[in-house]
Amino acid sequence: MRTRQILCPTDFSETASHALKYAIEMANLYHVNIRLLHVMSDVYSQHNYGIIVETPVDLEHKVEDFTREKLTKLASEINTHLDEELSVIPVIRSGDVISQVLEESVEQGVGMVVMASHGHTGLSHLLNPNVAEAITNKAKCPVLVVK
Repeated sequence: MRTRQILCPTDFSETASHALKYAIEMANLYHVNIRLLHVMSDVYSQHNYGIIVETPVDLEHKVEDFTREKLTKLASEINTHLDEELSVIPVIRSGDVISQVLEESVEQGVGMVVMASHGHTGLSHLLNPNVAEAITNKAKCPVLVVK
């Protein structure tokens, strides 16, 4: 862990922002960089409700541009809280969140994943895939799940 980066997936939610505070604290403690990851859903995913007002390619480019801008801004804000020699590496991937987070962690040999739990319970837990739980069970490195 002391020589590896921290992977912090974000969906730009308040809960993810809370987890990011832990990632910053750990990065400063262990003197490692943060890989800030956002996984974009496919154009025809649940987030777009199947409504296409443009060509799929145009929509995908607009979503990617928006995501890149938001991720860059967040990385800039994080840099102000990191020790001077450390940095944030913004990363955008597309596809299934669970598989993309796991692939990024393996490909980059990260020392730890720090991520938010959205805390679904009851019926909501059964109907929504629990990303944090799946990553915790399948990751090859330690995972810190923040509520």
